Amino acid sequence: MHNPMVTAPACLIRAALPSDESTWRELWRGYCDFYRARLADEVTHRTWKRILDPDSSVMCVVAEVEGQVVGFANCVVHENTWETQAVCYLEDLFVAPAARGQGIGGALIEWLRNAMRAEGWARLYWMTQADNVEARRLYDRFTQADGFVRYVIRQR
Repeated sequence: MHNPMVTAPACLIRAALPSDESTWRELWRGYCDFYRARLADEVTHRTWKRILDPDSSVMCVVAEVEGQVVGFANCVVHENTWETQAVCYLEDLFVAPAARGQGIGGALIEWLRNAMRAEGWARLYWMTQADNVEARRLYDRFTQADGFVRYVIRQR
C-alpha cells in the first residue's frame, strides 16, 4: 500500500509497527472502555496480528507526538458491490484523552483521506454512536452523517 506521511503540528501519522504493540494495546483498552466493550484477549491478539500482516485487509495508522504514540485508526479496506474500486472502513479511531484537542483525530482522518486518493479507494466511511457528540463535532468537519441506521445480528 502507498504510505504517505502526513504531519499535523507536532504530529506524525504513520503505519503501525511491531514496536507499537504495547502502546496500541493500552490505547485499544481505552477505546474498548469508552464503548463499554469487553473483548476476549484472543480478539485483541488476532486484531494486532492482522494489523501487522501485509496480506490482511485490516490496517492501522498511528499518531505519534514527540516520539509517543497517542492515537490510532484501525481500518478495513474491502471490495464492495456499489463501486468498482475498494473502499476503506474506518472501524476504530481513538486518541488518548490527554492528547485530545490538538488536531490528532483530524490528522488521522486526513491521512486516510490522502491514502484514499493515492490508493484509488472509492470512499472512506465510518460510524459512531449518535450521542458521541465530541467525535461527531470532528467528523462533521469532514462530511455530514448520511442518515443510515445500522442493524446488527449476532451469532450467540
